[in-house]
Amino acid sequence: MKKHLLLIILFITSLSIYSQVQNPFFKRLDDDNTKFTNVGNIGLTITNFGTYGHGFVLWPRQPSCEFPIGSGIEHLFDGGIWIGAYTANDSLGSGKQGPFVTTAAVDAASVSARGGGFEFTNKPGAKVIESSSLVDSRVYSPNAISHQDFYMEYSDTSRTLSGGEPIPDHNPIGVVIINRSYAWNLSFANNFVIMDYWIKNVSGKFLDSIYVGLWTDAVVRNTNVTSPRSGGTFYDKGGNGYTAEFRVAYEFDAIGDIGFTDSYLGVQFLGASAPFDSVNFVSWQFRNTTDPNLFAPQDDFARYLKLQGFFGGNNRFPYNISPAILRAPSNRSILISAGPFRKLAPGDSVNVVFAIITAKKFGTDPAALDTYEQKTNLFTSAEWALRAYFGEDRNRNGILDPDEDLNGDGKLTRYVLPTPPQSPKVKVAIESQKATIYWDRRAENSIDPITGEKDFEGYRLYRTMAGFDLTTSQDLNVSLLKMAEFDSLGNNIGLNAGFSFVRLDSPVKFAGDTTEYWYKFEVSNLLNGWTYIFSVTAFDKGDQTFNLESLESGKLVNATKIIPGTLPTSNPEVQIGVYPNPYYANAIWDGNSERLRKIYFYNLPRECEITIYTLSGDVVKRIYHDQFSNSSDLRWFETFSKDGKQIMSGGEHAWDLITDNDQAIATGLYLFSVRDSNTGEIKTGKFLIVK
Repeated sequence: MKKHLLLIILFITSLSIYSQVQNPFFKRLDDDNTKFTNVGNIGLTITNFGTYGHGFVLWPRQPSCEFPIGSGIEHLFDGGIWIGAYTANDSLGSGKQGPFVTTAAVDAASVSARGGGFEFTNKPGAKVIESSSLVDSRVYSPNAISHQDFYMEYSDTSRTLSGGEPIPDHNPIGVVIINRSYAWNLSFANNFVIMDYWIKNVSGKFLDSIYVGLWTDAVVRNTNVTSPRSGGTFYDKGGNGYTAEFRVAYEFDAIGDIGFTDSYLGVQFLGASAPFDSVNFVSWQFRNTTDPNLFAPQDDFARYLKLQGFFGGNNRFPYNISPAILRAPSNRSILISAGPFRKLAPGDSVNVVFAIITAKKFGTDPAALDTYEQKTNLFTSAEWALRAYFGEDRNRNGILDPDEDLNGDGKLTRYVLPTPPQSPKVKVAIESQKATIYWDRRAENSIDPITGEKDFEGYRLYRTMAGFDLTTSQDLNVSLLKMAEFDSLGNNIGLNAGFSFVRLDSPVKFAGDTTEYWYKFEVSNLLNGWTYIFSVTAFDKGDQTFNLESLESGKLVNATKIIPGTLPTSNPEVQIGVYPNPYYANAIWDGNSERLRKIYFYNLPRECEITIYTLSGDVVKRIYHDQFSNSSDLRWFETFSKDGKQIMSGGEHAWDLITDNDQAIATGLYLFSVRDSNTGEIKTGKFLIVK
């Protein structure tokens, strides 16, 4: 765990694009900020030094808090846990000192060359450990709680980083934190991440009047429109608020600019293992030292006051600051906290749980507003987060009543959600203008953990329309449209369509894949060269006894991205061509710059070399193609298909009209030759570029 002088020098001399410098994580080399949630519809980076988000230092290869996932819409700069307490020699409070506050990050830390505010450390070589309850996951574990668990451990006990560098202004409280996070792919619970903290007192003293909070520097903006490295004042557009009903602090785009977004970032307090007095919310202006209410706290005493709910002056939660002031666009931080927890003896622990929530605004009111109706989706997600937290405790009285012990272990089990059938495994075969969808029947054996019954009812098939990926704001849950449904006969659930139209007489298998696919559905009249996504979900019957509605597996679990096109061929009678031909600048699928253009070569062999010439014979580009090429190195795909997981037909290859000399080609007629790497045969053709 080392902090190198070179990194500090680079950090000091680098220029910030918006006064909050981009890299707050020049800490120690053993710190792990490589993990982020990706099973659902939120991509949240979580670290083992108490923070979440990454200050856009890892953009665009890793999300900070992206929602919908893959959309480029980000929701926070960074955030982290705060713990404040007094220390005492005994339970009576003798020798009481403090208050002391340990922070994972603060707004000043994001601009400090010293890295101040990062006060949690971990053991050398420590990593974020990932596991999953999904049996198909590469990190499957029978002990996993959710579809994606992260486990990490850190403490505030060290005054220095490894190598001896002091942690600025750090007064250790003496706590070790075991931090677990939980995320799900369920259609109703895929846009929040639960943050579970077990805080153990290892100081040898009593901790008194403890507060625990999450500080968040939220930034709701669309990185496809205003990238973190392009400049622009994206950071001062946020409005803030708090709703006591669900105990959620939040930020939204207060400008309502189409270049930003219409979503919320919420931080919710879910509960704790010990009694406490109140849940508090405060907000303050970034780096402000003059405003009597919205000042940014600069020391432990001021930060402890913020944890207690003081805006400043005499303003204590519930605050006297006008909500209208907080709704106005500005650059503010939010802090939600709980406490005080009265005493924590040496060796004892307390559990405090929060959730990070993202949600689209509801309704048609202007995005700049912040009405109760607009928060409908935020509140729905907050309720599901609470439902997950309380688990078996359905009446939320803190007691395991006799009819609530679903697993029969005599203990209150948290993080239990009603579960739809297991998502089918999907295979999509591609042809020219056609896709054939296959799926297995594993969902039909699913057992609901609450009812204990097999309750499978049917399947739903979804697809996107051509061009969905070119929209400014991508949300696959919205873009995936139902195209078919098949379900059991003889009941009042679903369409009673049966399965005969799609069920095969015997299963299909594919090379290198042991799965037996029992269902088949064909989709024709697709456009070659355009991106489509297909998904198959399974849904159940629900259960009136337990008041469970019919539940459906997540659309994104097996979502498969394809680009239809010609299959590879070495047939000497088949002509190789280009489309669109002629190519006119700013074709309908193009982006807004030279490097966001593309044309396709089609009817290619499995392996070949494409050479493009001017009429005078000068070579402008050589392309090496194989049937597994997905053209993900093009800027077009990096922008409109960030995950690079598109499946192509094998007989087509995209080119961005950029030469080997990194220049855009000019208007004109161009020649090309294609040499089959297996047969040596050469075919030629031509295409016209008009700009």
